[in-house]
Amino acid sequence: MFEIAPHVETVVIAVLALLCIASLSRAWLGQRYPARDLLELKQRIRSWWWMIGLLFVVLLLNRDAGIVFFACLSYLALKEFFSIVPTRLVDRRVLFWAYLAIPLQYLWIWHEWYGMFSVFVPVYVFLFLPVRMLLLGDSQGFIRAAGVIHWMVMLAIYCVSHLAALLTLPVLNPAAGYLGPVLFVLFITQFNDVCQYVWGKRIGKRAILPRVSPNKTWGGFLGGGLTVTLCAGLVGPYLTGMSWPLSLAAGAVIAVCGFFGDVVISSVKRDLGIKDTGQLIPGHGGILDRLDSIIYTAPIFFHFYRFFAY
Repeated sequence: MFEIAPHVETVVIAVLALLCIASLSRAWLGQRYPARDLLELKQRIRSWWWMIGLLFVVLLLNRDAGIVFFACLSYLALKEFFSIVPTRLVDRRVLFWAYLAIPLQYLWIWHEWYGMFSVFVPVYVFLFLPVRMLLLGDSQGFIRAAGVIHWMVMLAIYCVSHLAALLTLPVLNPAAGYLGPVLFVLFITQFNDVCQYVWGKRIGKRAILPRVSPNKTWGGFLGGGLTVTLCAGLVGPYLTGMSWPLSLAAGAVIAVCGFFGDVVISSVKRDLGIKDTGQLIPGHGGILDRLDSIIYTAPIFFHFYRFFAY
């Protein structure tokens, strides 16, 4: 039996209830409009069941299982990056060291070694990878290759690893336990994506970045950001132990950072001429299509929470 903190149990029940409502709504739409193609919606809802179910089962086991889970996410994200972004043939030997950074980065988190966790990728890995590249003796395309590999490692390993690092912070709200801050940033980030999409459909007229992501509008950004900020102010004290003013500020930060994470990955896909980063998740695309906003919100929220909430 899982020992679930009471506030986390409430969140689990609420999320599962929302998934049930979504499934029933999809079934009703299928009967009401039999000619409408609802395959993508069906795939999306089914994938959400699998993703959220797996997330809850792993995180509720214990802290170590959660750390391993996020390490696997980093591996999948890095692998997907390397599958869509062209790299030099000679760099195959360098990619081994990039992958090796994953268990080391999460080892520092497991040992709660904050200093090494903070500097390992942006300092030591950053300096080591170009040295390994130059030892291969091929300087053609060196700058571009180094930039691409470094950027991939920072996003897929360093940024994602902050989700695991949240599991190791001292618990501020025993009723939410160690999972409270992680669930807060994950679900507020995903809720931000939904709110900005819905508000954009309803009142969005002027695109913010028409050449990058024409569906991102000022109406969606402002309406979604305000909604998410207010929601974060309500649930923040419940899940994280932060005061409501801090929770409001965290919600605003997540809304802004989530937007930029989304459009950054959109820029990558537009530059490569692809619609999705992969086909791992039916109805959603690749792992990066689901982590795009979290790549930006996780590290920013981690340091916001660590420096202001304690």
